[in-house]
Amino acid sequence: MTPSPSDTPRGDALSPPAPPVTVLLVDDQRLLREGLRTLLELHPDIRVVGEAGNGVQAEALVEQLRPRVVLMDLRMPQRDGVVATSRIKARWPEIQVLVLTTFDDDELVFRSVEAGASGYLLKDVGSDALAEAVRAAARGDSPLQPSIARKILKKLRQGGAPDPTPSLPPFPEPLTSRELDILRLLGTGATNREIAERLALTEGTVKNYISTILAKTGLHDRTQAALFAVRHGLT
Repeated sequence: MTPSPSDTPRGDALSPPAPPVTVLLVDDQRLLREGLRTLLELHPDIRVVGEAGNGVQAEALVEQLRPRVVLMDLRMPQRDGVVATSRIKARWPEIQVLVLTTFDDDELVFRSVEAGASGYLLKDVGSDALAEAVRAAARGDSPLQPSIARKILKKLRQGGAPDPTPSLPPFPEPLTSRELDILRLLGTGATNREIAERLALTEGTVKNYISTILAKTGLHDRTQAALFAVRHGLT
């Protein structure tokens, strides 16, 4: 009996699932770490590989475990989250740091932006939002939460409002008009999907543009690009 097409082995079999996103939890409150672990373990594509109670432990575990994403508290003994973020990003720039914050951490939130953190979560975040933020960080798309973005904008403007006329430093290779459009939208905290919809592009094209913008400007990640856009009056 001749096998039907459905019975015939195919060379284009489904690809194996992608490996889970590995996460390191950093917080000095054990109960909070346990709660975060419980929330994340509801999602099979995310795996918690370790926990740390301060920034010193966090750096040691990052060196040992090389997680894809670090969930970082800001207020901790021995070494706070800002210093730990700066040290981790300096040694392992490919590792994404998501800051865990509360509404009274304005100054530390702002400092953590400059230290290289790529995203921000409030400590009362729900399971689905937490998981999506981790996935977004892992793929290099960590939008600023609107409430956090407002804090950063407020802090920037306390030191003087941005010039309403955009004034960019000279780059070896100038930004194109399309790249400037995307940089402006990054300054509002827009995600790749939102930028794509706004400019009628694909998400892949937006991601490529952002990589080019970072290369031309020498900025480290999209969060620093957003900060740059605000500082130079693009938003």
